Formats: sequence, structure tokens, C-alpha cells
Amino acid sequence: MNVKYFADTDTALLEFSDHPPVETREINENLYIDVDAQGRVVSVTIEHAHQSVQMPDFSYQVIAGPEQDVRA
Repeated sequence: MNVKYFADTDTALLEFSDHPPVETREINENLYIDVDAQGRVVSVTIEHAHQSVQMPDFSYQVIAGPEQDVRA
């Protein structure tokens, strides 16, 4: 997963896979989801990110389930 922030356009891009997107679905005027041929989410684009989400407070945490071993 990659998270990119484009300050010049105030756009956040969350990339979940490198599969090529075949469709972009508009959730609202600031939120778009790209899906691949199987309907899996490839990426999420957030326009006007500072108004929509708290970008300066972004953090990432992995929480393993009882049967999982998560390694960085």
C-alpha cells in the first residue's frame, strides 16, 4: 500500500495494488475509487484532502488477528 499526498492540488492517493484500474467510481465530488477488472479496489483518491480528512494526523498501524503473524 502506498499513500501519496500532492500538496499543489491538495489530493491524497491511497494505492492498494498495482493492478490496472478499468473503472473509476465517484462516491461524491471529492472521493473516487478505482477498481480492477474483478471489481477489487485498486486505489482511492481524495480531493480537497485537508477539508475531507485530517492529513497532518495520518498514521498507520497493523493490528494482527489471533491467528495471524504480521511482520513488517
